[in-house]
Amino acid sequence: MRKILDWRLAAILLTLCSSTVFAACSGSNTSPDGKVTEIIERGTLLVGTTGDYRPLSFCEADGTYWGFGIEVAKEIAGYIGVEPAFVKTSWPTLTADVLAEPQLFDLAIGGITITDTRRETMLMSEGYLANGKTILCRTSEADRFRTLADIDKPEVRVMVNPGGLNEKFAKENLTHAIIVVHQKNEEIPSLVAQGEADVMITEITEAPYYVQADSRLAAPLLNEPFTHGEIGVLMRKEQDDLMEKVNNAIRKMKSDGTLRRLHEKYGLIYAY
Repeated sequence: MRKILDWRLAAILLTLCSSTVFAACSGSNTSPDGKVTEIIERGTLLVGTTGDYRPLSFCEADGTYWGFGIEVAKEIAGYIGVEPAFVKTSWPTLTADVLAEPQLFDLAIGGITITDTRRETMLMSEGYLANGKTILCRTSEADRFRTLADIDKPEVRVMVNPGGLNEKFAKENLTHAIIVVHQKNEEIPSLVAQGEADVMITEITEAPYYVQADSRLAAPLLNEPFTHGEIGVLMRKEQDDLMEKVNNAIRKMKSDGTLRRLHEKYGLIYAY
């Protein structure tokens, strides 16, 4: 009888030890005191961003990041009391990178539209920038494209970047046009200007920058976007303490005029 009890006790202890080791190896690396505590102890807020989306998030050749979203990230980091550190992600891998184990970054920022689909598996903050789908085309053809029907024709070449909502929108709404997927988002405007494509599906946040930077480009539907939404901060679930800090930082930026000043600096539409 004693041998049976000893065997059972050993089995229980082995199970408990194995479970502890497994949890330590496979669980989140978040501090037991919360995500914000972990960030403060580290001294940096790790921010995932694509760095290919002027004027919201762009990474120069020397690794320097700039843009509206980058400045919002710096404000959030300052509100928490730490410095930001930027980590490169991409539109095709954004969801996987947010959910990766171990974590690659604490949150993601820079042109990320708030959607119900994202909210099903991740957390999204309050909106800090109005958004909507629009187009870029050559200035000489601005009168040619006034509706989706004008774009959705077999002879029209529509270029989009892969993996994001621009590609999804194009494939769902343009069933007759030629859809060309180009890997680097920042190259598409110049390709349209050069005649490699006729239209770029983009956002009202991005289009004005390229129109101002290149006189060959126009955004004829800028004030009549096909969709209406907001851009927010994306992060994994079970980081409610961090989400509260992010939302409080966004509210503070709205109330003290910081957000409005950033909108004006980057020529973006202020809707708050």
